Amino acid sequence: MTQMQRLPGLPAFRTFEAAARNLSFSRAAETLGVTPAAVSSQIRSLEAQLGVKLFLRTSRQMALTNAGQILLTGVSDAFATLTRTVAQLSTADSHTLRVTCSASFAAKWLLPRLERFRAAHPGVDVVIDASDAIADLTSGGGSIAIRFGHGAWPGTHAERLTEEQVFPVCSPALLTGPHPLREPRDLRHHSLIHLEWQASGDDWPDWRGWLLAAGVTDIDASHGVRMTSYALASQEAIAGRGVALGNTSLVGDDLASGRLVRPFAVSVKVAADFAYYLVTPTGLTDRPLVAAFCDWALAEARGEAA
Repeated sequence: MTQMQRLPGLPAFRTFEAAARNLSFSRAAETLGVTPAAVSSQIRSLEAQLGVKLFLRTSRQMALTNAGQILLTGVSDAFATLTRTVAQLSTADSHTLRVTCSASFAAKWLLPRLERFRAAHPGVDVVIDASDAIADLTSGGGSIAIRFGHGAWPGTHAERLTEEQVFPVCSPALLTGPHPLREPRDLRHHSLIHLEWQASGDDWPDWRGWLLAAGVTDIDASHGVRMTSYALASQEAIAGRGVALGNTSLVGDDLASGRLVRPFAVSVKVAADFAYYLVTPTGLTDRPLVAAFCDWALAEARGEAA
């Protein structure tokens, strides 16, 4: 009889994980839909089979023994792996690719280019999950994510997609008129469009940082209209209702089409590791369809950068 055959059954490990996570047989019983007595009996049986004590019990509290802590780590990792594996089964032989990204990135970068990927892979159905919520890829939240951040997400492989710079953009109409934008000081006559999103903060250049880089110190950088979506901010700028700060990836098509222009050459480079990344669950990285999409996206981004 092999060691694998002597392992306790999956229900025993499931009961242990619930009890260890809650440190309560009663709460574990509620989670599992059984009685506390059934949980207690299962734990005693598991301890007897393994030959170790898993819990320290007192009249007031429960704690894991060293052996219990070791087992909890292993069981949790095993369940996480099993969850990811089961989630992958439904798409293992599928021609459907699910991509999750922010609504702004979908509207401004991905969708305008997606036909080129579909033309190269005509049998592939692509599902775009355009949401500002960050999907948990390790629990089957999608095949690929395009995330903005520092490139480190547990259980995933991340590859840098873009390099970002930030600079003002506006409607061509603001280059003329009663207060034409000829130099940064002219911004005092226009509304500043601020972007409040997950990339904001110390690492992400804002109007205050850009004005300092441009040598302008007598404009109040806090005034203006604030938005949580770059798509909305760029639409306000296109309509001529203010000047927005655009970043390289999201503003490229609007600049190329002439909907927006750069009134000034000054730009601020984003922190080195702060960028859009292609993110895939570790177990899906080598799937042909996933690899094909990642190769295509990287080629698109690198072509534009060149």
